[in-house]
Amino acid sequence: MKGWMGKLRAFILLGSLAFVLSGCGRDNLTALVPKGYGAHISMQLIILTTVVMTFVFLVVIVLYVIVLTRFRKKKGDPVITPEQVEGNKTLEAVWTIIPIILVVIMAVPTVFATFHLADDSDAADHININVTGNQYWWHYDYQNEEIATSQDLYIPVNTKVYIHLITNDVLHSFWVPSLSGKLDANPENENTLYIEAYEEGVYFGKCAELCGPSHSLMDFKIVVVSEEEYDQWVADMQNFNSEELDLDPVAQEGKELFEEKACISCHATDTQNYSAGSVPIGPDLTQFGDRSRFAGFLDPTKENLVKWIQNPESLKPGNLMTGAYPKLSDDEADKIAEYLLQLKPSSVTAESKEDQS
Repeated sequence: MKGWMGKLRAFILLGSLAFVLSGCGRDNLTALVPKGYGAHISMQLIILTTVVMTFVFLVVIVLYVIVLTRFRKKKGDPVITPEQVEGNKTLEAVWTIIPIILVVIMAVPTVFATFHLADDSDAADHININVTGNQYWWHYDYQNEEIATSQDLYIPVNTKVYIHLITNDVLHSFWVPSLSGKLDANPENENTLYIEAYEEGVYFGKCAELCGPSHSLMDFKIVVVSEEEYDQWVADMQNFNSEELDLDPVAQEGKELFEEKACISCHATDTQNYSAGSVPIGPDLTQFGDRSRFAGFLDPTKENLVKWIQNPESLKPGNLMTGAYPKLSDDEADKIAEYLLQLKPSSVTAESKEDQS
């Protein structure tokens, strides 16, 4: 009895913990609160499969309870051999056909949705973005707008946006749970899906393919803005020239160090030298000062940025920035950080939309 009570207490404790943890998370990082067309279709498939599996579960439980109550051997009952049904064609047909029907009920809508969401026959009439996965960041090349960014992807609300996926290195997987399903990024063949967001806001994305030691830190964001704000953001990005920035003296020294230490050889700081299809060695920093996160997961404070510049390996193991430049003093790192934080091409930012998510 004592052992039974202990198991019951453990079950209640674990059950309560699971219940509490199920309430953790954010509305813009879950497939269960769809905010986009693809996610809405995925949610319908989740509901369909859940209903089918619940039906199967209930049937099995009912049969299990009936067997336990009606055919349970009681004390004093004679030992009998149950009727053997091996070779009963009717029964074998029933428990073969029913599972096939259930699988078809789930498979047909799933296959239809998969091909529907991959259909790019009207891509030429909409926004097209080439998305390249890298260890451990994402690069975006806006085909028609002739601008490029990294990490934060800006799109207009209620508009089809075609995402053309490929990778520069290992396999990655592009996934924004609240807006659409996941799709792999391969090194040779291009995969395509489209995103159509219903609401403005900031939606968090993840790499869903194990790609190295910092796979869990390969986060990104999709910033959904109004059509007017999107047009403004595109114009701001196209016209932004980092050489014309009115920098304070510290940031100006940081800019000179950024060029002197060869940071500029890996990181772009504006779109003036845009080249279609060109992917930089490191993330594009044109709108670095507008980001609400950098390196995928760090708050954009000067303290964090200085730590990142001086020792990126300690924060994001396996990243290609490690050891790729000369060692910097605290003062040099501080000045470069000040410069990067002043790269703000537009008033349309992720931070301005986060309250709407």
